[in-house]
Amino acid sequence: MPSDARAPHFVRSFERGLAVIRAFDADHPARTLSEVARACDLTRAAARRLLLTLADLGYVHSDDRLFRLTPRVLELGYAYLSGLDLPDLARPHLAQLALLTGESATLCVLDGDTVVHVAAAPARRVMAATIAVGARYPAYGTAAGRALLAHAPGHTLCEDDPEDGVSTLAAPVRDRDGRVVAGVALAAHSGRTSAATARRALLPHLLTAVARIETDLRITDRAPDAPLGTATRR
Repeated sequence: MPSDARAPHFVRSFERGLAVIRAFDADHPARTLSEVARACDLTRAAARRLLLTLADLGYVHSDDRLFRLTPRVLELGYAYLSGLDLPDLARPHLAQLALLTGESATLCVLDGDTVVHVAAAPARRVMAATIAVGARYPAYGTAAGRALLAHAPGHTLCEDDPEDGVSTLAAPVRDRDGRVVAGVALAAHSGRTSAATARRALLPHLLTAVARIETDLRITDRAPDAPLGTATRR
């Protein structure tokens, strides 16, 4: 966000602290002080203060020259996930979908221009395509993201999604008011499942799972603009 667009309440140091946490990912699970400073566009002194503060709070561990995130950072995401009713509601349907199709099933939501996987049921087969809960991908490049962005009435199929050799079939989930609130995706290896096979063999099961999730949503007492975490069952 440009400096001149920030509100008076904006806390720059907090922004920098979050940037330091985001500097660690699957490709960079460990970084030196200099690497963190470069990744976050910070001075070494500023990066050091932030890393040591995060270490004091238990979110970062230092081992000689390298810094790593600790499992405590999961608390930051868990606070969001634990407040959602939709992932808990969807998990039994995802498990059934994975069992029937032999492919991994996930529930996704939009966060800005990215799609986030908030629930998953892995396939019980060797060499299954799996996507971890919490994984984030650019929405435009994934089947689930496209279904959510376009509010597609049916389904979307993407090859090499979210990586080479994986095809994903996805459909949007609508709440009781017809608003798209999530997407359900099936991920399969492209070499085993062609586009035609996916639509013929997998799509009926996918749409059935989506319909069952939507049925559960319809019997959920939710105000029109209430966040997902505020729902209560009748």
